[in-house]
Amino acid sequence: MPPVTAFIPKRRLANTLLLVALWMIFYASFALLAPALLDDADSVHAEVAREMLLRHDWVTLYANGIRYLEKAPLLYWSMAASFRFFGVSAAAARLPLALTVLALAFAVETFARRAFCNARAGFYAALVLLSSPGLFLFTRILLPDAIVCLWLTLALLAFWMTEDAAIPRANEVVILSERSESKDPDETRSTTTARTFLLLTPSLRLRLLCYVFAAFCALGVLTKGLIGAVFPLAIVGLYLLLTSGWRAAVARIGQLHPLTSFAVFLAIAAPWHVFIALANPTEGHPGALVFAHRHWLVSLPSQGNVHGWLWFYFVNEQLLRYLNLRVPRDYDTVPLWLFWGLCLLWLVPWSAFLFRAIGSRNPLSRALLDLFRRGRPSRSCHSERREESPHSVCRGAIYPFSENALNTPERRAKVQRFLVLWALVPLLFFSLSTRQEYYVLPALPALAILIAGWLAQDRCGQPVTLSAKRIRRANLRATSVLVAFGAIFAAAALVFLIRTHAPMPSADLAALLQQNPADYALSMGHFLDLNAAALDLFHVPLALAAVALLLGPLASYILRRCNQAHAATLALAAGGFGFLLAAHLGLQTFAPVLSSQQLAAAIASQIQPQDLIVVHQEYEFASTLGFYLRSPSYTQQDGKPVAINPIHILTDPAYNGVVDYGRSSNLWYGSYFADAPAIFETPQSLAQQWSGPQRIFLWQDLANQPSPLPALPGAVYVIAKSGGKEIVSNQPNTPREILNTDLHR
Repeated sequence: MPPVTAFIPKRRLANTLLLVALWMIFYASFALLAPALLDDADSVHAEVAREMLLRHDWVTLYANGIRYLEKAPLLYWSMAASFRFFGVSAAAARLPLALTVLALAFAVETFARRAFCNARAGFYAALVLLSSPGLFLFTRILLPDAIVCLWLTLALLAFWMTEDAAIPRANEVVILSERSESKDPDETRSTTTARTFLLLTPSLRLRLLCYVFAAFCALGVLTKGLIGAVFPLAIVGLYLLLTSGWRAAVARIGQLHPLTSFAVFLAIAAPWHVFIALANPTEGHPGALVFAHRHWLVSLPSQGNVHGWLWFYFVNEQLLRYLNLRVPRDYDTVPLWLFWGLCLLWLVPWSAFLFRAIGSRNPLSRALLDLFRRGRPSRSCHSERREESPHSVCRGAIYPFSENALNTPERRAKVQRFLVLWALVPLLFFSLSTRQEYYVLPALPALAILIAGWLAQDRCGQPVTLSAKRIRRANLRATSVLVAFGAIFAAAALVFLIRTHAPMPSADLAALLQQNPADYALSMGHFLDLNAAALDLFHVPLALAAVALLLGPLASYILRRCNQAHAATLALAAGGFGFLLAAHLGLQTFAPVLSSQQLAAAIASQIQPQDLIVVHQEYEFASTLGFYLRSPSYTQQDGKPVAINPIHILTDPAYNGVVDYGRSSNLWYGSYFADAPAIFETPQSLAQQWSGPQRIFLWQDLANQPSPLPALPGAVYVIAKSGGKEIVSNQPNTPREILNTDLHR
């Protein structure tokens, strides 16, 4: 029998090259270039980064010349830096998120490889994450949540490395710098070498890992507010409590250098918070948060009477949003059953293995029993049959290890418990609050690692034990479910493709959709407008999705029947990547409805610096106009940047329960500061300007406008139409267009 040693396997070069190649193909090529940025959060966030560069202000965020106070800055810093190096474009805006995905893939690979002491488990974890539709779709939109996943994963990896005390470590010598000189190739003169060394003792290594954990918590706070620190601290605290009991947990926390780690956290996170609070103090006499009639009431701001950034960011955006009391209430919440179900959808096809990966019995229930036993480990992990070595079974969760000193039941139980806690904390947190579809993203890395640990145990050439047979049967059953689902989807798609005809190339998708405005507060709400008529435009994505969902699982099933587990996993991944391509093509087909980029391109050559752009909706409905038309620009007055000709908003007295509709959503709060530009038009003020010499471009949504176009003096010329939206003007492009244009009165 070979000697048992303790080691962490290294990442294979072939695995590294394959992961980088897959990332480049699916995240750093066509996905950077198309589709155009979408209206709402996608282009608003890109516009904030663009204006950050123009204003030379890296502290306070601005959109359309108005303070944008609700977000943390790191996403915008990264996009602004990308704009600085590569120019302002959609691809440059998406590049930081693409790099985030690459870093996240290798972070989960490292975590899984270390946790399971298995190089293939690490490779599978990265493969699962890269081929999952959840991560792919929500990095097509410029949201900070993927970056939060990265910081959370790296923070928890640093903590887990502090827990790897089972690996004996001697003092390590690290070369910090090296300088060498040799003037004579014949070595007639002496060679001078200078080196700087660092003696990395176990205690110093522990201290550095604690500081790394604190640093990534701080970066999480700079990315998405307090949850950047709440999630990793809650996961670590609950893990220590459930693993060791409260006394041992407190003692362990004391060993992790909490005071100096907190100092590192403050050194990174505090400066921006201090600077932005000083730059945006309270103005005037705003109202207070009061409790009356058994309800909390939030006083609304008025012009020149607003709370400063501290109140708006921490109270309104963090606390009140969690309690569903945030103002304005311009958001919706996903039903709880759908929120949890999306964990399965965003991990397709790998979600078929998720329940087996977690275990047939809840590991947290065992942990709670252990806690009441004052920290004694569960005996269930010691009751395995010895003939099942080298695969140990622990309550339905079976993890493979080579002959390794780390192969202990206690450690495997801790791995599973830690990963399940990691997934549960974000899901439970948002279950008690408002939630969007992409709020499940912080749980996906943990679930990907769990699935990878399960899949990596099914290996060719392993002893045919009872455990191995159970693993293979379970994976065959899971794959057969995927084959059945793919067959049903492919059959339905085939029937649809046969019975329908490809529409004319000039067909407008917006005219075929069934509008559901009540769902648009959800990030994917517009896709609920799809119906049978609209799906005629999605023949290619639908056919590709059917092929991917059928052939990938079918090939995987056949290979598993032939005992080719690794090839079967790769085949399933190929089907997953095929589905991502179909999703990308579908999003590109849908983009004209979700973006005003085509309208911006139509008027880009006509618009002059003195012309006025007006949006007959909230700013977010047409925010791509600002990014693609580079509006506003900035100039310096009295040493301060001032927006030149920002986009104006045509407001309505009341619409959809919102008073002064249009002066709402993201620009609402910042517009009440004294220095905010006057961008809000009323029907009366617009009518006065319509017959004047200034050319006006008026954007409106034909299907979702708050009210009909107000009566305007003079002609109304249609300049461009696209995606159910149009731009009209008070002046035509050419004299010939006066005869050909539609007139609206």
